[in-house]
Amino acid sequence: MSQINRAAVSIPSNIAEGCSRNSEIEFKRFLEIAMGSLFEVETQLIIIQELGLINPEELNSIFELIAKEGKMINGLVKTIKNS
Repeated sequence: MSQINRAAVSIPSNIAEGCSRNSEIEFKRFLEIAMGSLFEVETQLIIIQELGLINPEELNSIFELIAKEGKMINGLVKTIKNS
């Protein structure tokens, strides 16, 4: 669980750090790192689910939030690419 916590904290931390950079290229890089952490959280939750350590219904809303967050991060990346 501590690895999930670290990865989850890494997502907004990387977005914030990237936002503080003076370069859109660096911001995009930090957004990509945040996306990697998001996928890490999702993967770890899938493993927990597959091992039967949690009821799958309990994770549905979390998976929906992960998908929503991924779309938002991808939207930022696309905005940077198009600017």
